[in-house]
Amino acid sequence: MNKIIGLAILAAGILLAILGFQASESFASDFSNFFTGSPTDRSIWLMIGGIVLLAIGGGVLLYSPKRA
Repeated sequence: MNKIIGLAILAAGILLAILGFQASESFASDFSNFFTGSPTDRSIWLMIGGIVLLAIGGGVLLYSPKRA
């Protein structure tokens, strides 16, 4: 059961990271980057959330208890 949860968290992390990268390449992010020097907050939080979920999902998969 832990592996299924770990895979689900890992998949959600991949999805958030992809959405964050796409949001950072959007027109709104380019506009924000032009005036403020940084991409939009939404794209940053999507990428951070994706990275965190990737780490948690990977940790669950690597450190899940193994049955004999």
